[in-house]
Amino acid sequence: MTNVRVSQPAMDGRSSSALRFPGLISQQQVAEARRDLGRRLAAWRAEQGLTQMQLASSICYSRSSVANAEIGRDTSVRRFWQDADRAVDAQGALLAAFDQMAALVRDFNTQRAQARDEERHRRAGRTATRTTHAATADCGCGTVVVGRWTGQETRALREALRMTVHDFARHLGVAPETASGWEHHHTRTPPPTMATQAALDETLMIADSNVKARFLLILDTPNHHA
Repeated sequence: MTNVRVSQPAMDGRSSSALRFPGLISQQQVAEARRDLGRRLAAWRAEQGLTQMQLASSICYSRSSVANAEIGRDTSVRRFWQDADRAVDAQGALLAAFDQMAALVRDFNTQRAQARDEERHRRAGRTATRTTHAATADCGCGTVVVGRWTGQETRALREALRMTVHDFARHLGVAPETASGWEHHHTRTPPPTMATQAALDETLMIADSNVKARFLLILDTPNHHA
């Protein structure tokens, strides 16, 4: 049993609280915020006359990471946007836009978790949490929380993000050998530090529902280390 907890949103794509209280954050608003952030990155990059490959090389990421960020598919961790902001000389504007987007995502996830808890209270008179379960790509996953990151969870997240060990290590700011050591339970590899655990939390928190669904499904697959 892994130490992951899931707060499940309403399955119709809208939280129950959003239905009762118009004006709350919608999933479409979150998606548009991701795309807007990506467009800002692309505009700053173009203004500096950089290709995606050149920007990726300057901040030690893959070109696909930059491409995914620019279309709002993968907004990465704060460190990515810090490095990108510096590389395109945005003078903090790009990083500030990321912080605003991340705050919106946090509020949205909190909103959906609260709405689901309210629904559970109404139906069962108590708050329930669900442990890791077999998920589908369109499960509509809400808030997914990991109590402590171990090699099992880090590998599941990397595979859910469709990243190589090398790209995932760069994404977190650690050596590839360290990321590989976690996954293979090398005794000489120290466990993720508090800073790295926070980066893993952030990566999972701002991931889209498909990534979260894959993460849960991989964790529930007994031979996912094969």
